[in-house]
Amino acid sequence: MSATERRERERAQRHQLIITAARELAEAEGWDAVTTRRLAERVEYSQPVLYSHFKGKDAIIRAVALEGFEDLATEMRRARLAEISRKEALRALGRAYLDFAANRPALYEAMFVMPTVLPFASDDTPSALRAAFAEIVAVVGPHDDEELYGLYAEVFWGALHGIAVLVHGSRMPAQYQGDRLDLLVERFAPPETD
Repeated sequence: MSATERRERERAQRHQLIITAARELAEAEGWDAVTTRRLAERVEYSQPVLYSHFKGKDAIIRAVALEGFEDLATEMRRARLAEISRKEALRALGRAYLDFAANRPALYEAMFVMPTVLPFASDDTPSALRAAFAEIVAVVGPHDDEELYGLYAEVFWGALHGIAVLVHGSRMPAQYQGDRLDLLVERFAPPETD
């Protein structure tokens, strides 16, 4: 391995270390605790090294959010593919989404609640966001009209997001999560074919 390749690998490892440290700190103490000073201490690099990877906290949050979308897409895909019927796949996907939001509240906040420069629903949308949305499109809505796939997926996603945020904010009781998901699945599941 050449010296250049080694430096690139070390830089990539530092980059990932910063993202991981930001995720862990945010989950433990909230996003207000994530500062470049705290991250520098945690990863044992100077603040200028952090700034050589990220322009500031917003760029770190963006990187964390992108990684979160990759994780969410993977979890929804795994849940969706574990089921035989499309209706049960939709239910499993919805459960995976809501569990993800409940189990990683700071990460979910970075992805969907905090201001970000991540472009949604545009030509510039990053592949991780597209992959997560594609998982929803794969199982929701009537599949006799392809132009409505995205619309059905957006509304289903919006409903899941609303439930996740309202439960997290204690605006809705968590114990009815399954009932809410059942209602959504009944409204959004594609018709079963024989």
